[in-house]
Amino acid sequence: KQTFRASEIVNNLLKFSRTGAAEFIEVDLNSVLEETLLLVTHPFRTARVGVIRTFQSDLPRVLGSTNRLQQVFLNLFMNARDAMPEGGMLEVRTTSSNGTVEVEVTDTGAGISRDNLNRIFDPFFTTKASGRGTGLGLSVSYGIIKEHAGRIDVRSTPGKGTSFRLEFPVARKAVN
Repeated sequence: KQTFRASEIVNNLLKFSRTGAAEFIEVDLNSVLEETLLLVTHPFRTARVGVIRTFQSDLPRVLGSTNRLQQVFLNLFMNARDAMPEGGMLEVRTTSSNGTVEVEVTDTGAGISRDNLNRIFDPFFTTKASGRGTGLGLSVSYGIIKEHAGRIDVRSTPGKGTSFRLEFPVARKAVN
């Protein structure tokens, strides 16, 4: 069990330190979100977490790595599940405006205290019990979002829930 945990930490460190550029293609974030939500169907059902999808139907594409973006969303979804030990609701919303695509991930969980809010993207910072997290998930996610020329901000109210808002530039069409 400890060997597996050590291996997981090393793999996360490698992901965190990786500087190689991924091959970027035009990506449909609605599809990436849908595929990622499929991955969490069983853990969400077990944890009594419902999902509300509010996806803009004609969402413009962004330039990115499907795998890395999926890693970001998977991390946000699993953190949301962990923040709702008694169950709850997760809303995933996509919109676009002014040349950007926005993804909002909102949960009805425990929320994040103001003291911790400023530290959540720091490497190795975690509020999870020992053996439950490495403190690298949001740090790696932050790096991936920056790699995609994106932005992330978080709002949270202890006892009511947390909302992560991600913003990515729309993929520009080449002019002939």
